Amino acid sequence: MNTMQPQHPDTILKVDNLRVSFDTLLGVRHALRGVSFELQRGKTLAIVGESGSGKSVSSQAILRIIRQPGRIVGGSITFHPRGEEPVEITTLADKSERLFRLRGAQIGMIFQEPMTALSPVHTVGDQVAEAILLHRPVSRKDAWKIATDMLDRVGITQPDERMRQFPFELSGGMRQRVVIAMALVCRPEILIADEPTTALDVTIQAQILELIEELKCEMGTSVIFITHDLGVVAQIADDVVVMNQGLVMESGPVRDIFKDPLHPYTQRLLAAMPRLDSEGAHGSASGGVTGGGFEAPDGYSVMPPGGHYQGSVEPSLFRLADGREVLIWPEVKEVAT
Repeated sequence: MNTMQPQHPDTILKVDNLRVSFDTLLGVRHALRGVSFELQRGKTLAIVGESGSGKSVSSQAILRIIRQPGRIVGGSITFHPRGEEPVEITTLADKSERLFRLRGAQIGMIFQEPMTALSPVHTVGDQVAEAILLHRPVSRKDAWKIATDMLDRVGITQPDERMRQFPFELSGGMRQRVVIAMALVCRPEILIADEPTTALDVTIQAQILELIEELKCEMGTSVIFITHDLGVVAQIADDVVVMNQGLVMESGPVRDIFKDPLHPYTQRLLAAMPRLDSEGAHGSASGGVTGGGFEAPDGYSVMPPGGHYQGSVEPSLFRLADGREVLIWPEVKEVAT
């Protein structure tokens, strides 16, 4: 069942039926099973789901940094840069100049753990300046100045001193700000943030989220924010993609998803959110979740046949009149014997 419609005119990134598999000793494992979503220019798209849902693999596929034995086996990722022809990322050669220019210069990424993104044997200044020198025709002196200004812009105190320090000499919050500076120093059109606040305390987390929002508005950057924290989603996102087991369960504007979740998985996910009830006691959010208003078209169901995924039966995303999408499965009729 094909319910896809022409993409939105402001779409900067379109992921269509993306499939990623990992060849293991136990056989092929399908990490993404036909993921589709769109990112609108100047907006924040949150991809939310449990661990292992395929969130991070989706972001890695966009930059073509999936490690072996993982590989893209189907679908397309189309980037629409300003003033240039659209780029089909999945067809670019691994070591092509176009792919190199895309990474960092046009699409930046903030990784979840800054110590894995930063080299422990190079100073902060060398690493941020190197990101500039790779993509911009400037001198090392100018790159150092631009890097210092960016550290100051992301809220790092005494940036001149920090430039000469090593990552292990900085706090976790400062290291994350350095990673943000590296991702934004070339002013990319898209910023992918892969759970950038998971390891930070709530105060630093709030500061980082505010910083990303400020820089997004200042630079006109579009953001893909990957998280398992629905509270963060409600705070920063314009649109939401809910994933589970390598599939998109539901997608749409954040207000619609939180107010009226349509897919049973989204309803359960929101019901698991902690909240304060009217008397100030902690409880589950299930009392505030409505949903249940979606009826799958004839011959389809929101649940897979037999209650679990079967390789022989493929689901599809059904687009509603308001633009929201919900995963549906073709019903399998039992054959009489």
